[in-house]
Amino acid sequence: MQPRISMITLGVSDLTKSVQFYQQGLGLPLEESPPEVAFFNLNGSWLGLYGREALAADATVSAKGWGFEAFTLSHNVQTEAEVDAVIAQAINAGATLVKKPQKTFWGGYSGYFKDPDGHLWEVAHNPLLWIGPKDE
Repeated sequence: MQPRISMITLGVSDLTKSVQFYQQGLGLPLEESPPEVAFFNLNGSWLGLYGREALAADATVSAKGWGFEAFTLSHNVQTEAEVDAVIAQAINAGATLVKKPQKTFWGGYSGYFKDPDGHLWEVAHNPLLWIGPKDE
């Protein structure tokens, strides 16, 4: 197997609201998609939005539960100022601030927000290692 994550699909309660948050609020590029799902091209992987109940049914698991799901989605940027800007953009788009951007114990700078469905995002600057596409 070649290591990669091709797509991350988030189960959402209101597809229209979530598309608005990611497309208009965060500026992610929406691809042509069937009406029941939304796809965003993320420069090497894709983000999918799909109804929470339908996604759970597809995986044959329960859709119940809203606590910490034991993972975060991370967006790495090149400067501390970019961390601040992305967090501010997310908050202005309707996200909830979880942890304001600050210096980290590992030498970087990061903050956290939750999208309208409670999915936890970290926005980070890692001055020790670039985590992203090779062309940046």
